[in-house]
Amino acid sequence: MKRTTVTAALPYANGPVHIGHVAGVYLPADIYVRYLRNCGREVIFICGSDEHGVPITLRARKEGITPQEVVDRYHNIIGRSFKDFGISFDIYSRTSNDIHKQTAREFFGDLYSKGAFTEEVTEQYYDSEAGQFLADRYIVGTCPVCANENAYGDQCEQCGSTLSPAELKNPRSALSGVPPVMRPTRNWFLPLDELQKSFLNDYIGGNTHWKSNVLGQCKSWLNEGLKPRAMTRDLDWGVALPDLPGHDAADLAGKVLYVWFEAPIGYISATRELRPNDWQEWWKGDTRLVHFIGKDNIVFHCIIFPAMLHLRGDGFVVPQDVPANEFLNLEGKKISTSRNWAVWLDEYLQELPGKQDELRYVLCSIAPETKDSEFTWKDYQARVNNELVAILGNFANRVTVLTQKFYDGKAPAFSDAHFSAQIGQVRSEIADLHKELCADTEEYRFRDGLTALMNMARAGNKFLAETEPWKLQKTDPEATATAMAFALEILANIAIACEPYLPHTHEKLCAQLNLLPLEFVVRAFWNNGTLLKPFAEGHPLGEPGLIFTKIEDEQIAVQLQKLQYKSMENNTTVPAPEETAAKPEITYDDFAKLDLRIAEIKAAEKVEKADKLLKLTLNVGGEERTVVSGIALHFQPENIVGKQVLFLANLAPRKMRGIDSQGMILMAEDADGKLVFVAPSEAVKPGSSVS
Repeated sequence: MKRTTVTAALPYANGPVHIGHVAGVYLPADIYVRYLRNCGREVIFICGSDEHGVPITLRARKEGITPQEVVDRYHNIIGRSFKDFGISFDIYSRTSNDIHKQTAREFFGDLYSKGAFTEEVTEQYYDSEAGQFLADRYIVGTCPVCANENAYGDQCEQCGSTLSPAELKNPRSALSGVPPVMRPTRNWFLPLDELQKSFLNDYIGGNTHWKSNVLGQCKSWLNEGLKPRAMTRDLDWGVALPDLPGHDAADLAGKVLYVWFEAPIGYISATRELRPNDWQEWWKGDTRLVHFIGKDNIVFHCIIFPAMLHLRGDGFVVPQDVPANEFLNLEGKKISTSRNWAVWLDEYLQELPGKQDELRYVLCSIAPETKDSEFTWKDYQARVNNELVAILGNFANRVTVLTQKFYDGKAPAFSDAHFSAQIGQVRSEIADLHKELCADTEEYRFRDGLTALMNMARAGNKFLAETEPWKLQKTDPEATATAMAFALEILANIAIACEPYLPHTHEKLCAQLNLLPLEFVVRAFWNNGTLLKPFAEGHPLGEPGLIFTKIEDEQIAVQLQKLQYKSMENNTTVPAPEETAAKPEITYDDFAKLDLRIAEIKAAEKVEKADKLLKLTLNVGGEERTVVSGIALHFQPENIVGKQVLFLANLAPRKMRGIDSQGMILMAEDADGKLVFVAPSEAVKPGSSVS
């Protein structure tokens, strides 16, 4: 194959990305693309923000702003987070731009002209109070699988089941809360039942090399039998339909492309934006198409999008590999964006600056490649301190510091007369580990690849422990020089090997070794397993320094407290998103410890560089308190001044964004994430106690 087009699932622009997204999609995709680049293969890495669909309109309604304002905000946050984290997209585009709308309309129009769709008038749910048809996400009801009362019309977030609105029990509108009624409407359907027989059975059946979790889910869908699926919706936010022969403007008014029809086309439109003159070469002919996604997107990338590409014809390739991952859980609970139970990438980068590779390492080492896995802050600390710091960091520091101490920061002479057996054995071990690293990365086994990389550092530490050059310096300086020269050789090979997995560490090691690997050296390293040889005697090194530093208990305590008291961000003291049952019984003495008062908001302002936070000045009866509260996405500062609120006055202060937060305001939150101030039914004097 001449070219590889790698796509990463378009993140939905109604909130930031969290570590579950990173571990499941973006980190493995980045590792793979960096590896291909190092091998000298032609590859482009495509992504962008998915900016249409109902959740965005729901957030816009809640915040009292336009959908465009919502997607503009989060497109910038997500794009900046990816860049700062080191995700090396060739382009990070967006589906609200003109080239995407043009591409999506052209794609739909081409399929329409080929007779790919069936046109049907069907009964759809309609909100009489809101005066509009309801897309799947606008409908909430009881899940038929797990009895979750707040399942959406397309998916239950509690059990993960894919649903249709008709399957929900006791459906209600997410807009008005009233039960919807059925009304006729015209839409265009993709006949997946016919495509299953003519294309999809053979396509899925021929991809036996796919991961078992991907293939298993696809076969489950096929075994149940596919049904026609509407590729248009009645909405006012999305890509409008193109002009269709035989239909006037009234027929097409209020119709947009189904978001799961047009969003994957975003990969194509982003390629057109990146490579306007030769974009078709990356989607046709001798090209591999590889999708990195999470398991909730398998049906769209393995069934619907391939069907669309097949129907389009004209040389378009279908996905060859879809290495989807499972889900990452957090501290024993499912990550929940609506309930703020997540570690957000943008916040991590701000609160733990310079530790991008620490997170890359931990997320890769626990990646949910074949089954769900779990992130905990204690495990994060242990892996960083006991593995990155103690193994890779320790080896790099000992080698560079000893070279600085013994040889004034210049590479010593290497002699075959010393440690020849040990050096030969270690070189063979490093070569074998390098082969493992390449094979694992090629086959999407990134956890195993990371283990092979770390075993190179373990081999280096073992060599130093056995030869003890620091003891030989006075008695056998030539042997010491050989040992140190070989240790530098190992470290140089690690520096090149870690680039796909730990790119920031790669840059630091190259700077410390003054290593500027030529392109042909890198290609030989990755393609042929040609390892770097010892530096020439006298090669000047850069300044030594710690590659990694330990994560202290205090840093972990802050992150755990942030999750436990996520009320600071979400104004609810529930420590886990699924907990809705009564909490354990307490005594009156426990309750008496809480100093609950009524406070009045005297001033409110947004916290700089923190989209979720407001700085509130409270009148608590004779004194003022400053509180940082995570309600900026729900309330405008000017609209809440003068409101009376319930205030926990004796909560230990906590510094947030450099501001001392002196207490907590308490809020009520409904199942849809709407926040409401808890306040007295009548105005009372600020500072009044609650008992």
